[in-house]
Amino acid sequence: MFPGSTTPWKPTRAQLEAARGTTVPDLVAPGLNVVFCGINPGLYTAAIGHHFGRPGNRFWKVIHLAGFTERQVSPFDERSLLDVGVGITNLVPRATAAASELTPLELREGVQRVEALACKFAPRYVAFLGMLAYRGATGRRTAALGLQPERMCESRLWLLPNPSGLQARYQMPELVELFDELRRAAFNDDG
Repeated sequence: MFPGSTTPWKPTRAQLEAARGTTVPDLVAPGLNVVFCGINPGLYTAAIGHHFGRPGNRFWKVIHLAGFTERQVSPFDERSLLDVGVGITNLVPRATAAASELTPLELREGVQRVEALACKFAPRYVAFLGMLAYRGATGRRTAALGLQPERMCESRLWLLPNPSGLQARYQMPELVELFDELRRAAFNDDG
């Protein structure tokens, strides 16, 4: 198989290593309700060419249980999110084995990249996934989960926990509740 294929497949060790430093295209369109912003693609995600691709990442299950999708979508079917008003990007596009490999400068520059995307595509909300990365990237050391006071052009900002299976601090019921708060705001309010 090849990156971007819509048929599920598992990359080899060599394909994972070859994915280091590559990117996964943003999944965006004008006028979306929410653009989820991950920290950066992992090697598995970059190897298959689809966001939140690693088995065990809870993103797809969480957004389904929180009501963003009628069924649990696979990373290989991610484009269907556009039909329900949802997109995906990353703070830093460069794939690494771990987010800890990113530099503080990359994170800060990532905020500018996401802001340019928000100004161009005008989603109602940009939802950052990962409190520590968001705090480091923005310099807002005390940022709390939920709606943020700043905007990126007309887009409101929302902060959520990273849904990675490696982030055990937040269990599934709590993640679903937090993501559902965003869904209710993004799809039901007037502003």
